[in-house]
Amino acid sequence: MKKKVVVGMSGGVDSSVAALLLKEQGYDVLGLFMRNWHEEDDNGCCTAEQDYSDVRKVASLLDIPYYTIDLSKEYQDRVFKHFLDEYKAGRTPNPDVLCNVEIKFGPFREYARKIGADYVATGHYCGVERRDGKTYLIRAKDENKDQTYFLNQVKQNQIDNVIFPLTDIDKPTVRKIAEEHGLATAEKKDSTGICFIGERDFRKFLKSYLPMQKGKICTLDGRVIGEHDGVFYYTIGQRKGFGLGGIKGEKNDAPYYIVKKDVYKNILYVNQGECDELFTKELIAEDFNYICDPIENGQRVLLRTRHREKLTPATAYVEGKDVRVVADTPVRAVTSGQYAVLYDDRICLGGGKIK
Repeated sequence: MKKKVVVGMSGGVDSSVAALLLKEQGYDVLGLFMRNWHEEDDNGCCTAEQDYSDVRKVASLLDIPYYTIDLSKEYQDRVFKHFLDEYKAGRTPNPDVLCNVEIKFGPFREYARKIGADYVATGHYCGVERRDGKTYLIRAKDENKDQTYFLNQVKQNQIDNVIFPLTDIDKPTVRKIAEEHGLATAEKKDSTGICFIGERDFRKFLKSYLPMQKGKICTLDGRVIGEHDGVFYYTIGQRKGFGLGGIKGEKNDAPYYIVKKDVYKNILYVNQGECDELFTKELIAEDFNYICDPIENGQRVLLRTRHREKLTPATAYVEGKDVRVVADTPVRAVTSGQYAVLYDDRICLGGGKIK
């Protein structure tokens, strides 16, 4: 009998091509659309309806069955609540990381197994390597699209029966395959930003959940030079969107960057130009998640503190549940609440939230 693969279909081109490739490889493919959010955008449109419509078109063309699963309650409890709590604490959360570990490779994967899946597949740009009874998470061939950063919190038992069909394919090739096969998603633009916010105004969305108040924008020496709309809106390293350009007569009108936030006093600290305060060589990754093998104390690793950031050689020191990481060269705009992800060449070792 053919092996059954349940493909997480989002209505995007990546998952569409993943389903196509698996069918061509001879699997019994079933599409499963995950609904995580019930809310209309600013224009009164539910983007999930358009995505599900695209899933129907692709599944019909490929002649595969498709279903939907509502995980909105799980998403609210496990992802969105954490998202709000992190902002309240002055950190910058990464809900995509939590969505993967708590939803896609949690209840979604379990549901797929209940309906008889031998394997689960997604359109992520990453791969798995199985050897000596272990399952390792591997960086994708397309380094620009590699998504192992967003999977740093999974355990090997969550990906032991997962197939990533796009491991060795770059994005232009994915779009070419979709176009050649007449898939409705071939020219659909990639989703960006936070999934449940979509194309809406981020500040307007956040304000409906978190009370905001205006506050001072100060230089590092305490001089007040402006006013912000609410400290939660901003992140370290940001240079636009807080009402300050270069102030005439100061350092050749160089732009200001956010270098620090004081949540309790509601103060945003900035500095003009690229400064030492924007860079750090050392960080703590708390409650570090080891995907497979533990890290040895003093192990040489590659560090990434945000998606698509260049990998930086570093040394890792295990300190209880945390890992202290010392980079060979300073890393820009390290932000609490984001994740420090470590690699051994192409293997993603895991990650921890930046403390």
